[in-house]
Amino acid sequence: MTPVQEKGARRTPVRVGVFGLLGSGNLGNDGSLEAVLGYLRAQHPEARVDALCGGPEAVTTRFGIPAVRMHWYTGEYRTASRAGAIAGKGLGKFVDIVRTAAWVRRHDVVIVPGMGVLEATLPLRPWGFPYSLFLLCASGRLFGTRVALVSVGAATIGRRSVRTLVSWSGRLAAYRSYRDAQSRDAMRAMGVDTSHDEVYPDLAFSLPSPQSSAPTGPGGPVGVGVMAFHGGNDDRARAEQIHRRYLDGMTRFIRTLVEEGRTVRLITGDDVDIPAVAEVLDAVDSPLVTLAEMASLADLMKEVAAVDTVVATRYHNLICALKVGTPTLALCYAAKSEALLQGMGLGEFCHPAREVDADRLLEQFRELERRSAELRRELPERTRAAAEQLQDQFAALSAVLYPGTGNVHASPEAP
Repeated sequence: MTPVQEKGARRTPVRVGVFGLLGSGNLGNDGSLEAVLGYLRAQHPEARVDALCGGPEAVTTRFGIPAVRMHWYTGEYRTASRAGAIAGKGLGKFVDIVRTAAWVRRHDVVIVPGMGVLEATLPLRPWGFPYSLFLLCASGRLFGTRVALVSVGAATIGRRSVRTLVSWSGRLAAYRSYRDAQSRDAMRAMGVDTSHDEVYPDLAFSLPSPQSSAPTGPGGPVGVGVMAFHGGNDDRARAEQIHRRYLDGMTRFIRTLVEEGRTVRLITGDDVDIPAVAEVLDAVDSPLVTLAEMASLADLMKEVAAVDTVVATRYHNLICALKVGTPTLALCYAAKSEALLQGMGLGEFCHPAREVDADRLLEQFRELERRSAELRRELPERTRAAAEQLQDQFAALSAVLYPGTGNVHASPEAP
C-alpha cells in the first residue's frame, strides 16, 4: 500500500459528486472532469464519486463512475414547439428541484470541475444550465453539502434573469476559484464577494500531454479549429449574420492555405461543430483538408502536437495546442481566450471571431510562423508553470474535501 493509500485508508470515505454538462459531446468539459478525477484517484482514492450530468451513459462508460441525468425531462436540449413538449419542459423544472436536492443531500462535497459555468459568452437561456446550477448551489446551502466551483470561467452577464441566477449560484457556493483574473473580476462586478477567491489556470493544464512533433519546416501542416459560432447571449438578433461572416472568413483563410499547397487538419471541440466543419469541407473541396476524429482532449493534443501551427476558436482547442508547445493563433469570442494567450506570451495573436477578416488573419498567421522557433522554446516553460500552479488548486480542494486538514478560504457567504 502506498503512503497516499495508507493515508486514505485512515479516513472516512468522503462522498463526492461531480456536476456539469459532462458526457454531452464537449471535449473541454470532459477534460476538466478527467483532471479532477485524476486528482481524486491519486490523492483521495477512498473517495466515493458519482455524477449528475448531461450525458450519464457516456460518463459512466468512459470514466467508470455512476452517473444520473441532470434533467428529468429527456428532451431538455431540444427546442419545444408542441404543447406536449412545452408542458414536459415546464413540469421537468419542478421535478428537477426535488431530484437535484435529493442528489446533493447524499454527498459531503459536490465539485463543479472547470467549464464556463458562470458565463454567457455563448447563447444561453436562464431556465437551462443557469437554473440547474442555481438548484445545485441552493441545495448545497440547504443541506450543508459543500459545493466547490473549481477553476471555473465567468463573465459579466447583461441579461438580468441569467445574471441573477449565475450570481446567486456563486454566492451560495462554499468554495470558488477561477481560471483567469477576468472571471473573478466579472463575479465581483455582479455583486459577489470575491475577496477570498483565488485564480488558477484551467484544469486541462494538469492533464498529461504527448510530446510535440518536430516542426517540418516552412509549409508544414496547419491545424484549424472550426466552431459552430453564432455570437453570444446578447447577439441573438444577428446570430446568423455573425455565423455566416465567421464561416466565410474561415473558409477563405483555409482556401488560401490550400492554394499554397498546405495540408490543413480541421479540429473541433464539441459535437455541435460538425455541421459547420462539413460546410467548410464542402466549400473548399480539397484532399489537402481533412477532419480529425477526436473523442477526448488526449486525442486533440495528439492532433495539435503533429502540426506546425494552430489557428482555432474553441477555448480548449487553444489550451491543448499551447500545452503541447504548438504556436497558436486564437479566433477570440470572449475575454477568456485573450487572457489565455496574453498569459502565454501570445497576446498579439488574437483575432475577433465576430469580425473575421481573412486578409488580416493571414497576416497574423504569417507572423506566427515567422516566430515559430522562438515560441516553441518559450511555451513549454509557461505550460509547466501552469501545471505547477494547479497543484496549489488541488491542495485547496483537498481542504474542502477534508475541512481542517489544510488552509483554504471558503466563500465568506457560505455556511
